[in-house]
Amino acid sequence: MRYLRVISLRTWIILLILTGIAAVFMLPVIFIISTAFKPMSELFLYPPRFLVQNPTMQNFTDFMQAAEAAIVPFSRFLFNSVVVTGASVVIALLFSSTCAYAFSKMNFPGKGWLFSMVIISLMFAPEAVVITRFLIVSQLGIINTYFGHILPQVAVPVGVFLMKQFMDQIPTSLSEAARIEGAGEFDIYRRIIMPNVMPAVGTVMIIVFQGVWMDTSSSVLFMTDEAMRTLPYFITTLTDGVVAGVARQGAAAAAGLIMFLPNFLIFAVMQKSMIETMVNSGIK
Repeated sequence: MRYLRVISLRTWIILLILTGIAAVFMLPVIFIISTAFKPMSELFLYPPRFLVQNPTMQNFTDFMQAAEAAIVPFSRFLFNSVVVTGASVVIALLFSSTCAYAFSKMNFPGKGWLFSMVIISLMFAPEAVVITRFLIVSQLGIINTYFGHILPQVAVPVGVFLMKQFMDQIPTSLSEAARIEGAGEFDIYRRIIMPNVMPAVGTVMIIVFQGVWMDTSSSVLFMTDEAMRTLPYFITTLTDGVVAGVARQGAAAAAGLIMFLPNFLIFAVMQKSMIETMVNSGIK
């Protein structure tokens, strides 16, 4: 009985510690939500307050007025973001999974060397390849097109790595038995491998979605037509200029919450997949 009480005490201590850590990680979320409802008097208050004292919906009204006053309709920016993000997620998942399948379940010359190149590419910061990306997009003639948004987003080295690590745990005997039965590589990939790596698929989906949904670089670098730019770019223009930088801080705060919610929701729904992938891929 004494041993059980000790175990129970330890469990409660661990639970309290984890609850405290979770509360700390929730602070940025609470701050984003709180800031979106702060009146102008609280946005510029010094010292700043973490929680809103007099919540208001005026920030959202100002945001909608700014959207209506824009040269390009707000719905166009939103449409562009939805199309680009959706297409990028689907294509990135297809490329990452097929590439990971080749590295995990197939043998071909230079396999180890090519996978090493994928791992090395994880070390490059996006800023290091900006010029290369621009040259590729420009020479392909896809400036001011949706492909100009999508193409730089579909190569996801971390997605290839995570999926390969997950696929490595699937017994090779399954795919060999399928080949003996006459199944082709695509059938093995579609019917045997993919159903067993859905947690990794969910994780890569979260990574790609968050990266593309909040991205402004494609709109700045590859788009000269305002109507082809995305919602994050529009939000950055709300505070352009000295006057707008002050007057539209409330609208920018509301826009920040609007942009954050899809990221938060998709992570909340698919967090189980991410945790399972981290455990099974050997990342501690």
